[in-house]
Amino acid sequence: MSQRDTLQEWLDGQVVGLQAGQAVADAILALADGARRITALIRQGHLLERDPDEWSIQTVLEDGANTILREVAESAPVAHYASEDHGDVIVLDSDGPLALAVDPLDGASHLDANVVTGTIFSLYPKAADPVASFVRSGRDLLVAGYAMYGPRTVLVLTLGHGAAKFTLDPATDRFLLTQPTMKTPEDADKFAINAANYRHWEPPVRAYIDDCIEGRDGPRDKDFRMRWASSLVAEAHRILTLGGVFLYPRDSRPGRQKGTLRRVFDAVPIAMIAEQCGAAATDGARPILDAVPEGLHDRAPLVFGSRMKVERVQRYHQDPDFATDAAPLFGVRGLFRG
Repeated sequence: MSQRDTLQEWLDGQVVGLQAGQAVADAILALADGARRITALIRQGHLLERDPDEWSIQTVLEDGANTILREVAESAPVAHYASEDHGDVIVLDSDGPLALAVDPLDGASHLDANVVTGTIFSLYPKAADPVASFVRSGRDLLVAGYAMYGPRTVLVLTLGHGAAKFTLDPATDRFLLTQPTMKTPEDADKFAINAANYRHWEPPVRAYIDDCIEGRDGPRDKDFRMRWASSLVAEAHRILTLGGVFLYPRDSRPGRQKGTLRRVFDAVPIAMIAEQCGAAATDGARPILDAVPEGLHDRAPLVFGSRMKVERVQRYHQDPDFATDAAPLFGVRGLFRG
């Protein structure tokens, strides 16, 4: 077997000519170090010392991941640091050229069940105002990535010209390049959605899922398979690798009319990675990366995955049959749905 490139070696070739290229490389290497440390933390799990009254390991590991990522941000050329778990942007090195946004431990609520978790991150060029570093178009992103903590620790990265996958080598504790170019199949027979929320969905989402569930007996004339891991990183990695579509729509419940996922911390970086894998990501009306958040913790619906699947979901949203809540029965068939 030929020797695999290390993350450092891969970055040396990727940042040539990139805006703030060396700073970007340094920040990614710091984040990779953070992923290594979080991997070790999660592997300890219930062996960690903690308050005996703390029955769940979630808080302990979330606090640990937050501490680690704040430390690696302080060691990197980062001026503005934003975490999904903190209300405000933190100013670190005012001379740093970058702004870092992180979701420290996605899927943490399932840690007691040993479910796959992850860290989602993105790098922007620093803006003059700390909040403005993040409240901007997703097209301004320099880097998006995630680390996935499962049977093996995987790091997926894009610097805007394709996405690559790295795997943490337990023998050397280094991230090695294991997939130089990630490509998502254009079509697949899998969809991921939390079906327990069916009664709260908007008509286009119900219609799309109804048609998938009807399988060969419905207008799609094919059978589908449903998956739901309740971990965005796990869903993203499976769908971007194997194909399919992920839907986390807005719904009618109080506080969820704009969606549930954080646009800055979750939807935008996953959308950038998806597009760089040849997939697509939308909020139902437009590409996620084209929107500007209303605030640092703005919420968003998210649909991403195989391009043909995402385009079909978007057509359901554009169908005049579903333009209002007064639309006809959810089972109405538009010609495009056959």
